[in-house]
Amino acid sequence: MILALTVLLIVILIFALIPPSLGKLPKPAEKKGLAEKLWIKVDGTNLGLIILSKNTDNPVLMLCGGGPGIPNYLLENSYSSPLSEEFTVCYWDYRGTGLSYDKRIIPQNMTAELFVSDALAVTDYLLQRFSKEKIFIMGHSYGTYIALNAVQLHPEKYECYIAMSQICNQKESEYTAFDYMKERYKELGNKRMEKQFSKYNIRESKTDYDDYFFSGLRDKAMHDLGVGTARNMRSVVTGIFLSSLRCTAYTQSERINIWRGKILSGKFPAAHHTIDFNAFNDVPRIEIPVFFVAGKYDYTCCTYLQQKYYEFVDAPLKKLYIFENSAHSPLYEEHDKAKNVLQEIKLTLKQRNDYDT
Repeated sequence: MILALTVLLIVILIFALIPPSLGKLPKPAEKKGLAEKLWIKVDGTNLGLIILSKNTDNPVLMLCGGGPGIPNYLLENSYSSPLSEEFTVCYWDYRGTGLSYDKRIIPQNMTAELFVSDALAVTDYLLQRFSKEKIFIMGHSYGTYIALNAVQLHPEKYECYIAMSQICNQKESEYTAFDYMKERYKELGNKRMEKQFSKYNIRESKTDYDDYFFSGLRDKAMHDLGVGTARNMRSVVTGIFLSSLRCTAYTQSERINIWRGKILSGKFPAAHHTIDFNAFNDVPRIEIPVFFVAGKYDYTCCTYLQQKYYEFVDAPLKKLYIFENSAHSPLYEEHDKAKNVLQEIKLTLKQRNDYDT
């Protein structure tokens, strides 16, 4: 009897933690709405996509998410952005991660160049499916590196580039964030955390830099101080990990695969390519209109560097939006302002295109 009750309790706890689900997306109420999860074959691999829209007459936007490893749809599920209100938005997961997880992949082959190639393949799929000459492309954090490279290769495919939390010079960003967090803990009188930071000399030692960058300290401190994924997210365990296990848009096995892919992505060369990326040197000009979206409290990709790059980069049209109450995910953190910004971006491009014609 005790054994049976113990087993029953374990089963109940598992179902409470990872509730059963067929992995269906909530059906949109709107007549022209769309909520679809699908896979497309690209070079022998199935890439997982989630497409959301309140009105499929809206422009199409492809989102290159952060990570690589954690699907950006998890932010959508938790924060409900206005993206699908203003666009037909496509979330897609990088090879070997999320809905694109495949245990047969060779981690060493997962390069940034391959991810950029996949981004272009997804672009072509969206262009054909929705009968568009161009689509919008957005990058978030790591995804800005992928999106920016796709734009550099084929600017003719895109209306504009929306850069949320643009990676500009990540080493400089890490130095700045490290100094800020260490000093902040000193101000708060948290000697234990201050001591943890004092173990690393990230400017002088590559070993210390790498150890710190991939340590739990960096992530814990950023979220503890409200300068990580979101201003109000105090822990990735509760804010991302546990919420991902309860996200019924994925089946139970898909939710487990998210974290199998996340662990595997640490071995991807693509995960390390951005460390040496310097947008100031590598991308001094963007051939299409670009709109930067930054959170005031973002120390994952430091806001002041995003501002510097905005001022530096040459583009036919550019604009910067600062979200005063956000950290690393402003379009998810401030719904009303995000909606106004996205509407303004669309209106600006329409006026520009009308003027050109």
